[in-house]
Amino acid sequence: MGKKDQAQPGDFFDSDRNFNEVYPNKIRLLASQHWTPIHIAKAAADFLAGDGCKILDIGSGSGKFCLAGAHYAPVAHFTGIEQRKYLVASALNAREKLGLLNVSFIHGNVTQLNLKEFDHFYFYNSFFENLHDSGRIDQSIECSESLFEYYVMFLFKELREMPSGTKIATFHTFHGEVPMGYEMVQSTHNGELNFWVKV
Repeated sequence: MGKKDQAQPGDFFDSDRNFNEVYPNKIRLLASQHWTPIHIAKAAADFLAGDGCKILDIGSGSGKFCLAGAHYAPVAHFTGIEQRKYLVASALNAREKLGLLNVSFIHGNVTQLNLKEFDHFYFYNSFFENLHDSGRIDQSIECSESLFEYYVMFLFKELREMPSGTKIATFHTFHGEVPMGYEMVQSTHNGELNFWVKV
């Protein structure tokens, strides 16, 4: 793509191809398997967002969901937490390019957070890489079946303690990773994107 054809900031959200231009090539190559598509991010943000609410993306990778969500739902604040430092750096660089103010990123593990500081959650099967090598972004963090079980149990406990009305949007996620007490209120995109509300 030459200078003349490069996407301008306002065009980045026109397509996944344009959006991925905010990332370096190394990150861009991971997009088709690991980053949330724009149309999924918009649908999830529309469900989760409300005036002043705080939305957490658990395992935010390159930050694509949070960045797209912040664009489509400027009334909400989006936070992503990610263990890989270079992905957080890419997300922060993309935020600057896009000029978004209602989004932040944390380098760390979700178990270090108090989930009660957030209102609603987005989850794109973040723990799956602990079960299958084919689902891993790279080999830079420890992965194991026992870690999968630990993360799922942590999330179960934290989400069970959230108040009624808490929303979760899950993408490519086993239903068993959502604790009892949450009702699926909508399933879209051939069952890949599901919306849940704590009852």
